[in-house]
Amino acid sequence: MFALAGKKIWVAGHRGMVGAALVRRLARDGHRVLTAGRETLDLMRQAEVEAFVAAQRPEVVVIAAARVGGIAANAARPVDFLHDNLLIEANIMRAAADAGVAKLLFLGSSCIYPREAPQPIVEDALLTGPLEATNQWYAIAKIAGIKLAEAYRRQYGLDFISAMPTNLYGPGDNYDLESSHVIPALLRKAIEARDSGAATMTVWGSGTPLREFMHVDDLADALVFLLEHYSADAHINVGTGQEVTIAAVAQTIADTVGFKGDLLFDRSRPDGTPRKLMDSQRLLAMGWAPRISLRAGLADAYAHFIESDRARFAAL
Repeated sequence: MFALAGKKIWVAGHRGMVGAALVRRLARDGHRVLTAGRETLDLMRQAEVEAFVAAQRPEVVVIAAARVGGIAANAARPVDFLHDNLLIEANIMRAAADAGVAKLLFLGSSCIYPREAPQPIVEDALLTGPLEATNQWYAIAKIAGIKLAEAYRRQYGLDFISAMPTNLYGPGDNYDLESSHVIPALLRKAIEARDSGAATMTVWGSGTPLREFMHVDDLADALVFLLEHYSADAHINVGTGQEVTIAAVAQTIADTVGFKGDLLFDRSRPDGTPRKLMDSQRLLAMGWAPRISLRAGLADAYAHFIESDRARFAAL
């Protein structure tokens, strides 16, 4: 058991969807949270990161900062997704090690696993086959982060751990169709179709791929649990253990926002991996479990969009 109470916790990437959810979760429990925006700290500048950590002396660090995006963004900017993420994770881990940080949690992504990994995907599937080509640049950077955290444990005995979240959605999501993931993209499409009175809404692909989705607030809860209860070389999967077709997700989103038209599936668009479900039994066996169902989570994401994201969405 690692006690978070009374410790200063730096959440790097606090303005992103995951970082913001974690800050909310930690603040709810009264923890001391440290943040720094891009205007004051460039995570890709090693000297700036080292100076910040040396001055602020966080006792716990969570690396939620990353260059993220969907298939189109990965294809258009491979250097950004590989180079920038390598710098962010390497700079923060080095500074944390030098400052004697008590615990560090690195966040990866389910895309680290081979495209044809057996399903559900166990942690040991890492580096057993070729990656999905559409997001390989991001995946390689995240794999390097996992191995770097493991290396710090082995060489210096530091309590650095890594967690691999499944597909996420929720408050603060990205609604830019050029760089967003499937749920925010479908939510935006459904709202636009409803507001325009359209008879149909187009969904990329056949609608048959199976995916696992987790509300970001469930992830934040899991991360706090792991900070307190997990310490090992191996990374650990964080998922719900439940999967659903893209067609079913699209219909649930349409129902949520009140779009009454038909769904059209554009089979000229790529489906991506036919199935992606992570095996989260190691985490679930430790006593943690998700609380938010997909239907309830989508309703929450839509409500938050109406309250907080609509102005940002309108500018896209």
